[in-house]
Amino acid sequence: MADDAPPTEAPDGAAVFPLIPAELGVHPLLLAVLHAYVFLEGSDAAVLNPAAAEEAMQYLVGYLQRLRGDALRKAREDMAALAGFAKAEKWPKQQVRFLQDFLKDNGITT
Repeated sequence: MADDAPPTEAPDGAAVFPLIPAELGVHPLLLAVLHAYVFLEGSDAAVLNPAAAEEAMQYLVGYLQRLRGDALRKAREDMAALAGFAKAEKWPKQQVRFLQDFLKDNGITT
């Protein structure tokens, strides 16, 4: 294997959100945002620059705060489905709480 080959797994200190099955029906764009958010929020400084991560998270949250009407309703339904899935799969309580509180904690409430 060449030295410049991409790594096959996340480095130590990288926060990774678990794979969510398509059958759960959660909008793929919401899942993409959650994966990015978890990586940016939870990864160690050795993995990424904290100031750059914070700025990127602010943009992610700012875009989500634009959700209105049916899109916001669907996001709420999807987050409830994710929290239920996490409970059923016996994820750690902290991760379940993250899913339950994500929208409210980030001001995505209109």
